Amino acid sequence: MRRKIGLCVLLAAAALLTGCAVRQGGSTANAGASEGLNGDELRIAATSPAVMTICERLDLPLVGVPTSSLTEVPERYRDATELGSPMSPDMEILKSLSPDWVLSPSSLQSDLQPKYEEAGLNYAFLNLKSVPGMYKSIEELGALFGKEAEAQAQIDEYTALYEELEASHEGKEGPTVLLLMGIPGSYIVATENSYAGSLVELAGGRNVYAGTDQEFLSVNTEDMLEKDPDVILRTAHALPEQVMEMFAEEFETNDIWKHFTAVQEGRVYDLTAGYFGMSATFDYVDALEELDEIFYAQEDDA
Repeated sequence: MRRKIGLCVLLAAAALLTGCAVRQGGSTANAGASEGLNGDELRIAATSPAVMTICERLDLPLVGVPTSSLTEVPERYRDATELGSPMSPDMEILKSLSPDWVLSPSSLQSDLQPKYEEAGLNYAFLNLKSVPGMYKSIEELGALFGKEAEAQAQIDEYTALYEELEASHEGKEGPTVLLLMGIPGSYIVATENSYAGSLVELAGGRNVYAGTDQEFLSVNTEDMLEKDPDVILRTAHALPEQVMEMFAEEFETNDIWKHFTAVQEGRVYDLTAGYFGMSATFDYVDALEELDEIFYAQEDDA
């Protein structure tokens, strides 16, 4: 059964890797892009830390980078202009840079695409909702910008890690999992369609709210109790210290949680901030190691 589950996950990953992951737009967006529109070096702006890191792996030049207190700008991009928040880049600064391409995560497409079109910018939105989606985006960016070799090197690295992960899970039954995504004052359930949820699935966990097309669900605790997961994972969309304090208070003061098997058996875990956010990053390797320890430590000790 475990091998069948692993095969299904692998086929799902393969399906993602054959679909379109980079959605392009703009006046010349479908043209080749191995050089700038005027024949000069490409001028690319990356509006999120995750996209910036991908550009570094592909050895792409950047004239614009996101403003972030959580992610250090790579040395090669230290002279690039800061664009502001990933959710709301400064359009005046962006236009002043005259970029050939603006690259952003697809999770922000509905908000940013109208602004890019109004400004007359070429843009591409990367699917960073899962690890396979990220690597498909890398593959397509490599083709778009003439960086096929760099992209293939990244894909080969992922393939090797995936095969190693599958081998390590041989004969093991992953736990059922309830994944909670919090912001200060409230929380929601993350499904397998979210990035954090895709990591749980990749690590062999079975999301108790799988089977929907939504990334997140608002669910009452009575329904969660009926699912009675083996493991409860808690992560934060933002402000992790405040969110984890909120979770601690919720689990301490809301009497219903003591009826969960996961609570009774001490299998409630606060995930490392930054590994389980909204967009896929190369930190997924550390995230999978963390989940592997949570999911299988008891089984390995048996």
